[in-house]
Amino acid sequence: MRAMTIPQPGGPEALVLADDVEAPVPGPDSVLVRVDTAGINRADILQRQGHYDPPAGATRIPGLEVSGTIESVGSAVTDWQPGDRVAALLTGGGYAEFVDVPAGQLLPVPDDFDLTAAAALPEVMSTVYSNVVMEAGLRAGEWLLVHGGGSGIGTCAIQLARALGARVAVTVGSERKAAFCRELGADAVINYREEDFVSRIREITAADPAPGPAGEPGTPGANVILDLIGAKYLERNIKALANDGRLVIIGMQGGVKAEINLARLLTGRKHVLGTTLRARPDAQKAQIGAAVREHVWPLVLDGTIRPVIHDTIPLAEAGRGQSMLEDGDSIGKVLLRVADAAPTA
Repeated sequence: MRAMTIPQPGGPEALVLADDVEAPVPGPDSVLVRVDTAGINRADILQRQGHYDPPAGATRIPGLEVSGTIESVGSAVTDWQPGDRVAALLTGGGYAEFVDVPAGQLLPVPDDFDLTAAAALPEVMSTVYSNVVMEAGLRAGEWLLVHGGGSGIGTCAIQLARALGARVAVTVGSERKAAFCRELGADAVINYREEDFVSRIREITAADPAPGPAGEPGTPGANVILDLIGAKYLERNIKALANDGRLVIIGMQGGVKAEINLARLLTGRKHVLGTTLRARPDAQKAQIGAAVREHVWPLVLDGTIRPVIHDTIPLAEAGRGQSMLEDGDSIGKVLLRVADAAPTA
């Protein structure tokens, strides 16, 4: 099969399209998907640069989400059939014509839903729902602060928070992204280049804080923060939390080491959570997949949550697609069209 490989870590040119890669064979509990479209994620960029190796035993082909059609199923799979249209969360392997997927990480794509657009959803929905809802317990009426409102994660988080009855503020780096996030439903938008997000979120929430636990008066600040930056924002994120607030760190774009004032955590009863999705065991991913299918996927199919797609480009131009994310100008997802890469014998 054709697949994008990384012979040596480096810049976008390190992605090399090969046409002689051995196609995967599904195990008893997995299916073989003929890929239509793959989503690009920042984890793919880190892998290309040599900073984020796949988990032990996983394919080294990048790509954490796809849409496509089931080609064959493993001997123990009973809920899926060849020909079913699906979207899939992956540990890797999406930048290829075929990918092996555990059955618990599949989502059904109806015939009237755009199969290409479906590739923009599995990773972001699983990341947002598992962290914001399953880990941090965001509730209706609470304030969610999302760093990177114009990203794939951010655009999904805005829509999901609104659907849950929560209020959402985002940080962005341009007025173009600010305008888009407002149109998407963000209650407040903070330009981090011009404003201090800590003082701004406390000002925004002071007028109408979410109630505290057991009906106690609420305090200014975000009740949940979804953070892709990491060390650079850690101390400020803790300051930006309301009492009993929950900070969920899912990225390290701003470094991996930082100091914090533990007294601020203790006196405010604040929580700091750190999670990843890619390295979780298949059983945990299946639990997340089942929750997303039950609680989020219906919101996608009825149009409450829609995929936000910046561009769709050919698989052979994966390096250019990753550069779009690195440049920071894209809004939403960049997708790779795999089905047109080449005919398969």
